[in-house]
Amino acid sequence: MAGVAALFASPAFPFPSTSSVSSCSCRFRPAVARAPRHQPPGRRVTRRFDEVEGVSKRRRGIGGGGGGGSQASSSSSRKDRGLAVDFKESQVSDFEDLEEDKFLNAVVKVKVKRRGDDKKYIAKVLARGIECDLALLSVENEEFWRGTEPLQLGRLPCLQDSVTVVGYPLGGDTISVTKGVVSRIEETVVDQPLTTMGNASVWHFRSDEAENIGYVIPTTVVSHFLNDYQKNGKYTGFPCLGVLLQKLENPALRESLKVPSSEGVLVRRVEPTAPASKVLRKGDVITSFDGVAVGCEGTVPFRSTERIAFRYLTSQKYAGDVAQLGIIRAGNTMKVQTVLQPRKHLVPFHVEGGQPSYLIVAGLVFTPLTEPFIEEECEETLGLKLLAKARYSLSTFEGEQIVIVSQVIKLNGTVVKNIHHLAHLVDNCKDKFLTFEFEDDFLVVLDREEATTASSDILKEHAIPSVRSSDLSEPYVDTEQEIQKPNDDFGDSPVTNYEMGVDCLLWA
Repeated sequence: MAGVAALFASPAFPFPSTSSVSSCSCRFRPAVARAPRHQPPGRRVTRRFDEVEGVSKRRRGIGGGGGGGSQASSSSSRKDRGLAVDFKESQVSDFEDLEEDKFLNAVVKVKVKRRGDDKKYIAKVLARGIECDLALLSVENEEFWRGTEPLQLGRLPCLQDSVTVVGYPLGGDTISVTKGVVSRIEETVVDQPLTTMGNASVWHFRSDEAENIGYVIPTTVVSHFLNDYQKNGKYTGFPCLGVLLQKLENPALRESLKVPSSEGVLVRRVEPTAPASKVLRKGDVITSFDGVAVGCEGTVPFRSTERIAFRYLTSQKYAGDVAQLGIIRAGNTMKVQTVLQPRKHLVPFHVEGGQPSYLIVAGLVFTPLTEPFIEEECEETLGLKLLAKARYSLSTFEGEQIVIVSQVIKLNGTVVKNIHHLAHLVDNCKDKFLTFEFEDDFLVVLDREEATTASSDILKEHAIPSVRSSDLSEPYVDTEQEIQKPNDDFGDSPVTNYEMGVDCLLWA
């Protein structure tokens, strides 16, 4: 996704236990995107954590206020106000203030304002969905909500439906409006912004009814985000099976697997940390998901004459939901059940809490490998071996991290599970020396007592407040899982840990 949109929940409308917005089925684009979720090489990561008062002109590449949307309807008195949510009526009102996720990731204070108004209001962040680039904000000041009008989410648009596109491209401070038609509808993953004229995304409205549609953040995603918060009191994410699938278009391949018809997809790999690893094996053929037949191209029926990617079905579930799979194993048809959970990447796409974990030992700064780190340091400086691990490796146990100065493999002979485990090993070491084993059998040996003294001196010299990040001050709890690392250093699949790979392989 390209950016993050802020959904506003009025305190006057609490979450009723019987209310639901799952009936909203249109595609929805509530974002004027500010920046890509993953900064490309060369771009600096924003480091302002004290206060957010909207997205600056410099980062937006435009000269005006926040990005809102307006309905291209006959009502000239209606104002453009961005986006807000009324949970009582399961509706959406249009308010203005869209914040990018890197700000919302670590803010102390968020201020918002309505389009056309220079007064700012304090907003509380109720939930953030990094993967879907959405945030739910609440403003307690009743003045902010005065005169608001709800906008209902409608059905999914059809081909050739007319749309009005509203946004803030380069070249001016005021809103820009253009019209077009829907030319294609499909399930897509967007990791970088769809940038046109300096603006990564815009608002879309149907011309004949006040319906939001779009190709970046569809209504189904917005509804899922809101239902997730309403159901769990927090954002839990979009679940997946955690399997690498291969299409079964080849008749000879289907015959060898004893698949009687042109249906199903082949399981090539199962993530060790996914619940599906308990019921699925390499070589299984998934033929149905909750009773919906899966085609040999990895698609399922969608509306009357359309098909959509199989993973669309998993994305409509919630974390902890149970799915029933129809599979063929060694020619035998069977049904299995598995719990769906969000995917846990070995190398995270974002840093939780805004501050990366770190540990300083005598001048060595250890930190977990993350995508923001890779992009900030530039891929060329990491080395192919470490970059390959970041792109192709899967977690083999809960809580696994790649801890780097380069990459730390062991400390005094003990395999390092994650940055918290490394801090625990350093704190509890009683040996005279700290022996770090890095990639390619490179050793660093430090005198433990001298390292402790040196760390204190380094903190004073460089005005560093602490020898470790605050999250590493918590007691370490061992997962007590046996570590079974594969023989190869990284995965043998040509598909990266991004969602899509070569034409015949895909993650679900």
